[in-house]
Amino acid sequence: MSFSKENAKAKRVWFDDLNMWILFEDGRQLSIPKFYFESLKNASMEELNNYELLGGGLGIHWEELDEDLYVPNLLISVPSQEIA
Repeated sequence: MSFSKENAKAKRVWFDDLNMWILFEDGRQLSIPKFYFESLKNASMEELNNYELLGGGLGIHWEELDEDLYVPNLLISVPSQEIA
């Protein structure tokens, strides 16, 4: 499988005390500090784990937190509200 920003798709998301972790469909993992995202940094684990993957894994959506992340932009550290 070829891996690029354009075909980056999340398979799973999880959190530890400091980071959001993303498992990509090709097996790679990425961690990003939660403090990069205002709505995620003070959320409870229950709120953080209540997400859904959109667009086949191109987007991550937290209804309760009113947060949407476009997964390919996370690879270049540009958080975005776009969902494909």
